[in-house]
Amino acid sequence: MKQITKILSPWFFTLLLLGGLALSCGSKHDPADVAAKAAKQYYDYLLEEKYEAFVDGQYRPDSIPGSYREQLIMNMKMFMGQQQRERRGIKETRIVNAEADTARHEANVFLVFCYGDSTVEEVLVPMVEHKGIWYMR
Repeated sequence: MKQITKILSPWFFTLLLLGGLALSCGSKHDPADVAAKAAKQYYDYLLEEKYEAFVDGQYRPDSIPGSYREQLIMNMKMFMGQQQRERRGIKETRIVNAEADTARHEANVFLVFCYGDSTVEEVLVPMVEHKGIWYMR
């Protein structure tokens, strides 16, 4: 029995290693999934009151003045306050679907907002990939 183990052991581990390499080399991240997870994360930042992170997730090819960035952050705070007053706030975001156009580095992500008053709303979040990072458009 020990001899069989000695003979099979190197082959078994070699096959296991080769199988793992084949799987890892063949797997690519689906751009639509990556864009969807990024969109969800940006909206989760809102739920966590990380307004700066949400604003920074918006695509801007050029830099913006600090005062304008602060206005965008205040707008997001007001938006979340409005959602709290009207629907008892957004309690959760869920990914419904995502479609990516890899040639144009764009994606459309469909999220559902689950509100505190038990209503739901589906929203479209257009995304753009820039230097390997997905941003909201």
